[in-house]
Amino acid sequence: MSAGCTRRATLLAAGALAISAAIRPGFAAERPVVRAGVLKFGTVSWELDTVRANRFDEQAGIDLRLVELAGNPATQVALQAGGVEVIVSDWLWVSRMRTKGEALSFIPYSTAVGALVVPAGSEISGIADLRGKRIGVAGSPLDKSWLLLKALAGDRHGLALDRDAHPFFGAPPLLNNKLADGDLDAVLTYWPFAARLEARGMRVLVTVSDMLTALGQPADIPSIGYVFREEWARANPAALAGFQTATGKAKALLAQSDAAWERLAPLMQAEDDATFRTLRDRYREGIPRRWTAEEQAGAAQLYALLARLGGRDLVGDAATIAPGTFWTGGA
Repeated sequence: MSAGCTRRATLLAAGALAISAAIRPGFAAERPVVRAGVLKFGTVSWELDTVRANRFDEQAGIDLRLVELAGNPATQVALQAGGVEVIVSDWLWVSRMRTKGEALSFIPYSTAVGALVVPAGSEISGIADLRGKRIGVAGSPLDKSWLLLKALAGDRHGLALDRDAHPFFGAPPLLNNKLADGDLDAVLTYWPFAARLEARGMRVLVTVSDMLTALGQPADIPSIGYVFREEWARANPAALAGFQTATGKAKALLAQSDAAWERLAPLMQAEDDATFRTLRDRYREGIPRRWTAEEQAGAAQLYALLARLGGRDLVGDAATIAPGTFWTGGA
């Protein structure tokens, strides 16, 4: 992150944290407060808003407060500054921070991953057909999905997509519009934006899960999770346990209840019913089913591959995932 971006993120985080969260009626002072840094219309807000609306936090003995921030860098700054207790990020970032001496830990939030999407009538039927095509990529050249797609294209089809195609890196909403306008031939993007394209009749060519399977990697590893400071977790075990219980109840409700989703419609900003249903269904598919030593070993295996593909720019100096990245509790 550039110095300018860091300063902007710090200012955004500080500005948001200056606004006190509203205290709900019936607040009990003895319940520990857990502040979660969120993006207002991000998918995490769907789950945490469900926690609050159903008072799952109160039932679990905590008071969950949502602190709206302006972007992912701002959430990271807020966590590091102690302005919030929990954010959502990926375990690559957690491992990198631990390597630098900042003891953060991760528990699963979602296994949902992105996809490569093409127009419904596209002549592209497989990765081999990407030669010479204009590919929109959400994020930067270090985006994990892009690294995996490049590896698969090279291993299976002898394509160097940096050279043999025309990648264009940008923000997901911009890429969606460019694909719809015919300015791009394919878009590799995060799952909520892929879902919106799918709902508009576009075709998923390959998901990131498909790429992982083809590369011999586990495909059901939670890619993002709730991240917190290890020091806070050890000092406040009841607060962390309550947070896990409350979010678990929200996941269970959202997995089963269509009515719970109707209440979330304003936060989802779905353009139509098809988009609403696709976003709902993809969220449900991403609810983690297992998180055992087996999945954690699979994540370590995937980390090693990404470290090889992205190098120090992606993971820093650690070729293997940092011990303690995944929270296992204990004193």
